Amino acid sequence: MNPPAPPANENRALAGLRVLDFSIMLAGPYCARLLADLGADVVKIEPPEGDDMRLRHPLRADAEGRRHSTYFGQLNAGKRSLALDLKRPESVALIKRLVLQADVVVENFRPGVMQRLGLGADVLRALNPRLVFCSISGYGQGGANADRAAYAMLVQAESGFERTLARWAAGGAHGGRPVPTATFVADLLGGLYGFAAIQAALVQRARTGEGQVIDVALMDSMLNLLVYELQEAQFPLKAPRPIYGPVAAADGDVLIAPITERNFQALAEVTQLPALREDPRFATLQVRSANWPAMMAVVEQWTRPRPVAEVVRLLEAAGVPCARYNDPGDCLADEHLQARGVFAQVEDAAGAFTGVNAPWRMSSGGSAIGGHVASVGEHTVAVLREWLDLPAEEIDRLRAVHTTR
Repeated sequence: MNPPAPPANENRALAGLRVLDFSIMLAGPYCARLLADLGADVVKIEPPEGDDMRLRHPLRADAEGRRHSTYFGQLNAGKRSLALDLKRPESVALIKRLVLQADVVVENFRPGVMQRLGLGADVLRALNPRLVFCSISGYGQGGANADRAAYAMLVQAESGFERTLARWAAGGAHGGRPVPTATFVADLLGGLYGFAAIQAALVQRARTGEGQVIDVALMDSMLNLLVYELQEAQFPLKAPRPIYGPVAAADGDVLIAPITERNFQALAEVTQLPALREDPRFATLQVRSANWPAMMAVVEQWTRPRPVAEVVRLLEAAGVPCARYNDPGDCLADEHLQARGVFAQVEDAAGAFTGVNAPWRMSSGGSAIGGHVASVGEHTVAVLREWLDLPAEEIDRLRAVHTTR
């Protein structure tokens, strides 16, 4: 059975762009998948045994009992797979031939790995000066921290992000201990910033004819998330900020955010709680900010006997900003998100699963996630034929030399 042809993305924004994706784990694969969503021909370079992420949970088995990861699929849908052993000189030589046809390289190895493979930015851009070479790492390509292990959770701890969350969880007081986490914000941010920088580099290349090297650091990405907190660290506030947290209802929790005077008056009207109008701690926006937890404790007297759906319905009708606290799975069935097209069906050898589209909609061309997750080396023949225009006999010889497939 022949592998699926590249999707008909000729009208997408990056149609015709060729990308070599050397990345692993999360940040780089997400960056490259966004390029594929916009129509680029993204070729994932992975070892003959496959990217380790192919065995990360959640896993499902195909008809032959082989396991397939939807986590991997979400990050790599729409790409093509070329299996090569980059420790072999013959494979490195073949990559250099492919680079002559490439527009973008994405990698997120530890700094220095690509150079040791003989595929550093200086080498590849000497071959193809139009190449945009994007490296994503924990702390950047140079400096004292460049060689340190840089998993997302480590960067999140060092950036101040986790301390900030702990501080808000402790009601704004310093000294709260960070809570355990398994959500890798730094990786997703690094992938997004890499994707954005690649677009800028491509626009500049259109003017100058020259590519460039992009150095994205997860630490820098996290610091860009802490827009307010870094300014507060320099200029501490005398009055505390509101800390938005859960208010209990009969069957769950609600977040209520009366951030303007109009919001607050609407809250007082719909709840008919005397304290909201009479307690001096809630008389002005400034003092409400300083006494936000106390105000929400009063509001909870009204919310606690009511189900979440009723609380949200009444507050929204009154003009009070609010939201229910959902589990991620709740979003999969959300009618608004489904109507907006946030989700799409993706398939691998084990069947279909729901993937998440890029967080934008475009009036022309589209940017939906690819519907197919390639198996290891599935497109080796097709890529060598299309990118290098090689005859069948040479492709057979190269496959025998470079891959185990």
